[in-house]
Amino acid sequence: MKYTHIIFDLDGTFAHTALDLLGTLNRITQRFSLKPISMDQFGQIIGHGAKAMIARSFELNDLELDEELHDELFDEFLKDYSENIANETYIFDGLLDAMAQLESDGFGFSICTNKTERMARKLIETLGVVDRFQSLTGGDTFAFKKPDERHLIETARLAGTEVANCIMIGDSITDISAAKNANIPSIAVTFGYSDMPVNELGANVIIEHYRELVDAVGRINA
Repeated sequence: MKYTHIIFDLDGTFAHTALDLLGTLNRITQRFSLKPISMDQFGQIIGHGAKAMIARSFELNDLELDEELHDELFDEFLKDYSENIANETYIFDGLLDAMAQLESDGFGFSICTNKTERMARKLIETLGVVDRFQSLTGGDTFAFKKPDERHLIETARLAGTEVANCIMIGDSITDISAAKNANIPSIAVTFGYSDMPVNELGANVIIEHYRELVDAVGRINA
């Protein structure tokens, strides 16, 4: 078996986090009379971390955002989100069952997200699954982040494996591009937060539900 380790993106791939992220974003920006970001717009702002989400929300409202205010809002975002990190967040249906089956076949798992490492770790701890992963890295763990392939390479290294042994699972161009840059196969999910059609991301396999994951991994390993 060529591939024995799976690296998951977090937001929109491992867990449905949008409602809590949007709740925090809209709360910290409401004093500027910004029009609240909706779920329909979420794909336009997710993928590069909270700071990018804040900047994009101002752009969508045609407002300037200076660096000092940006930093201030980022701190407010982290505080609010930490307090409301899993009010409505849940792990996507079928994923834990698929992981259990893959684990019995010898697979290990990691998370590589552009969310801050502290927030990502707190989230999976709150969801009760932190022990399922050999490594977890965030957008601030290194001086680089997805789609830079080094983010995947270092995530694999911390898990005690090589990136060449890994399959990337994600929902956005950021994830799939990172996999391509690392020269590893990828699986794209249709139920995430991509702002472009999933069939245009260039993933090796596309799945619509995690009940398809074990078969998808088998196809890549065939």
